[in-house]
Amino acid sequence: MIKKIYLSYIDSFSDLRKEVWLLALITFINRAGTMVIPFLSLYLTKSRGFSLEDVGWILTFFGLGSVTGSWLGGKLVDTIGHYKTMAGSLIISSFLFVLLQFPTTFWGICAGIFMVMMVADMFRPAVFVAISAYSKPQNRTRSVTLIRLAINLGFSAGPALGGIIIATSGYSGLFWVDGITCFIAGLLLLKLLHPKKAIENIREVNLQPIAVMRDKPYLLFIAAMIIFGFIFIQYFSTMPLFYAQEYKLSEFEIGLLLGMNGFLIFLLEMPLIKFLEGKRHSNISLVIWGTILVGLSFLLVNLSGFIGMLAVGMIFLTIGEMIAFPFSNTFALHRAEKGKQGSYMALYSIAFSISHIFGHNSGMQLIGHFGFKFTWYSMTLFAILACVLLIWLKRILKKEAITSHSI
Repeated sequence: MIKKIYLSYIDSFSDLRKEVWLLALITFINRAGTMVIPFLSLYLTKSRGFSLEDVGWILTFFGLGSVTGSWLGGKLVDTIGHYKTMAGSLIISSFLFVLLQFPTTFWGICAGIFMVMMVADMFRPAVFVAISAYSKPQNRTRSVTLIRLAINLGFSAGPALGGIIIATSGYSGLFWVDGITCFIAGLLLLKLLHPKKAIENIREVNLQPIAVMRDKPYLLFIAAMIIFGFIFIQYFSTMPLFYAQEYKLSEFEIGLLLGMNGFLIFLLEMPLIKFLEGKRHSNISLVIWGTILVGLSFLLVNLSGFIGMLAVGMIFLTIGEMIAFPFSNTFALHRAEKGKQGSYMALYSIAFSISHIFGHNSGMQLIGHFGFKFTWYSMTLFAILACVLLIWLKRILKKEAITSHSI
């Protein structure tokens, strides 16, 4: 039985091209290297002496830089291609990460954070387009999942390494390691992942690409993704406060609950995606199911005061995330073939950047004014709203398909 499960797990990684694995390795090194990010608030308060209000504004520039970088990355992909955009983002951000330790004034740090995130997040739409270029169409969703796995492992390893570096050489060492790892990732990209290795003719050349802002179904999809992102990020900003204040959990116990998310993703996401790929469900149908599960996770913690329900809620969230993110990404990649891929994937990245800009602060404000129960019921209602938009989108896509077949 155990051998069968093991072989099934290994099989879920089969048929992925070597280039996709290399892209995952580069992404892992890049994400594990960006260890300044988790410690940014601590660095600004402890090392630089800023108030929490100042830190809030600095983090707003973090979000604005992310949105700008995603938009700029999309434009660059459509003009110079994904390969040059990724290489430029990695190598230039490596120098900017090192320089970020030197500004001391409020506006200097705001400008520095904005520049770093702008250049670093140019990588995001480029890597999505690279997945489309290097993967086979039939296993594109699993290729997306592998990149997500690399990102999750990188974010798990990064903070652990960052804590050790701070303890041994201070925050300065953190900036240097960030810069060096980004530079190494850039060199690996240039050395191992040549654009000539991309699969040729994965789509016909589109001589009249649709401008993304004129693609109304895609804009409806992006609106649903902003709402989904808004709900999802509560688990990593406001939900830990709920664990601590309502259930009196320690930092260690909260860490275990959050760590369950990453562990389940590592263990189950690839086999789950391989299983769902074999079913006759549309990408949007699967995103709807993922959104329902995330919404239910908030409802469950409200309906029961049993502490074990926190773990059940985390399991529902994680399964919802494992379904919604890869298949929404695949839908965006497929839709992008109708237009300029960089612009489409940039807007997909920007959707989640917008969620970060408004989600954390809005969640805190709701809790401060109305309490946790009201906030979690609100998140359930937002999940229902996202599902309504996605069901509307599904109907539009059916009409599109009927129209295209009749022409």
